Amino acid sequence: MSVDLPEYFFRTRDNGATVFRVDSENRHRRIEMDPIATVVLRSGDIRPQGDRTLSEADLAAIETWLADRRETLQWRQMDDILRTIDKLHEVSHWAQSQAEPEQLDMVTDTLLMAMHDLRSVLVRKKAEKLMQNSGD
Repeated sequence: MSVDLPEYFFRTRDNGATVFRVDSENRHRRIEMDPIATVVLRSGDIRPQGDRTLSEADLAAIETWLADRRETLQWRQMDDILRTIDKLHEVSHWAQSQAEPEQLDMVTDTLLMAMHDLRSVLVRKKAEKLMQNSGD
């Protein structure tokens, strides 16, 4: 059974990844992963490991990964926000129809503060957008 392995492996971590070159064509027929670079997602910095010089193919693969990873994280963030909206609806239903008074006492102040904070941010952003659009 033959398996086509990728040429590169990206071990993701907070704000980036460690990049490995995958080698299965060695005399021991083992999969070897040679660390070649560290990538910082936020800044896009690509730092070669040790004294290594990255090839054009290495840099192209890393740049492609960076673009794909940023897109994935943006999609996940929007999905999380949409799920949060669904959760808010569930909390409303729970508070109205299922919550015991003691349970409401435990969460009401914290929920109200979080919702007030969110509302303040959203109203400010909406007002800024309206001001920009009216100035155009």
